[in-house]
Amino acid sequence: VENTLNENNPQSIVTVSELNRTARTLLERGIARLWVEGEISNLAKPPSGHLYFSLKDDFAQISCVYFRQKQRQSDITIENGMQMLAYGKVSLYEPRGSFQFKVEELEMAGEGLLKRRFEALKQKLQAEGLFAEERKKALPTLPKRIGVVTSPSGAAIRDILTVLKRRFPSIPVIIYPSSVQGESAAPELVKAINTADLRAECDVLIIGRGGGSLEDLWAFNEEMVARAIVDCSIPVISAVGHEIDFTISDLVADLRAPTPSGAAEIVAPDRKQWEENFESISDRINILINQLLETHHQSLDWLAGRLSQSSPKNIINLQHEKFSHLKNNLISAMNQRCLFYKYSIEKLDQQLLEGSPAHYIQRNLLSFENIWHQLKATGKNNLINKSNRLNLSVRALNAVSPLKTLDRGYAIVKHKLTGKILSNATSIQIGEEIEATLSRGKITATINSRNKKSKDSQ
Repeated sequence: VENTLNENNPQSIVTVSELNRTARTLLERGIARLWVEGEISNLAKPPSGHLYFSLKDDFAQISCVYFRQKQRQSDITIENGMQMLAYGKVSLYEPRGSFQFKVEELEMAGEGLLKRRFEALKQKLQAEGLFAEERKKALPTLPKRIGVVTSPSGAAIRDILTVLKRRFPSIPVIIYPSSVQGESAAPELVKAINTADLRAECDVLIIGRGGGSLEDLWAFNEEMVARAIVDCSIPVISAVGHEIDFTISDLVADLRAPTPSGAAEIVAPDRKQWEENFESISDRINILINQLLETHHQSLDWLAGRLSQSSPKNIINLQHEKFSHLKNNLISAMNQRCLFYKYSIEKLDQQLLEGSPAHYIQRNLLSFENIWHQLKATGKNNLINKSNRLNLSVRALNAVSPLKTLDRGYAIVKHKLTGKILSNATSIQIGEEIEATLSRGKITATINSRNKKSKDSQ
């Protein structure tokens, strides 16, 4: 269709439907969603639940449609003549070719914009931790001076002074004047807060004003005022508007009061109650002092009685008796100890005498001589017995010794080559050599003949 509508195209002829569709597409794609401010007029509320109206200003108007499903998130009841903010997109109603604005959100003009600014600043300061309870300062129990930042001609200061006069009239009040509404209000509030902080004349500061619309209270929603409150070294009570009103100043202040009068109630104690408490505390202190004095009087009386009964002479006599008793006990104990030591020394002397080296050597020397004689006699007897047994063994050995046999003319014959003792003629061959061991010496012979007869045949 866009190509068809090109002015250079000689065939640029379209239907009405195509034209309206193209126009609608161009409007919806070419213009982003936006806010439009204007006055409601020509409002129509058909049974379908959709709302049809016009938004106008002094020079133009635009038809609007607010579909029912979009209205669920809004609680605003609109009427002709209301100044509104409408959020949505530009479109074209193709069947009639009418230019229109499709509304998606609807807010009261002025107030709606301020609410969005309020929420944006609230989120920003909250992210910085300026609403945290741990950074907030405690209020004095009984302030020496009270500072008030407000309009000196407004109802708020009158309410505050009335309450302070009723509750505790002796507390001085310092007013730091500032406008509380309009374009100059926020800078003046900041200046007044900084002045109070710099002078340090008071130990608590009330900042506030009476009720009003969101626009009337807006100075207390400005970021510069919020940061001045945060930076103030004096505890700050925010008392802006009525209890239903809530401002950024309330969130950053050390304490929020529902109204200026409420702030005065909080900051100043009730003098009558304080006087009653003071009297009660004074009575309790007097009772405690009297009880303490009575206790000390009784103690003094008791000590005085003891002092009168215990004269220096009696004390000396008593101490002398104690000394004599201790002296006798000491002498008796010393005598007993001396006898004990004497007995112990005599006993140790006897033990030392019995255990002396000379006595020990003499006693063991006698024992050694007896043992030596016994050992000597036993050794001699054992030697004689062993000698006799040896002689018997020698005689028995000689009786069976081969050497004795050799003395009788016998010889021990061995094979010369193998060294084997020969007891049989068959164990050697003719021509082999033999070695004969005699009683004295050895001989070597060569076998020329042998007799194989057995011993039994001989």
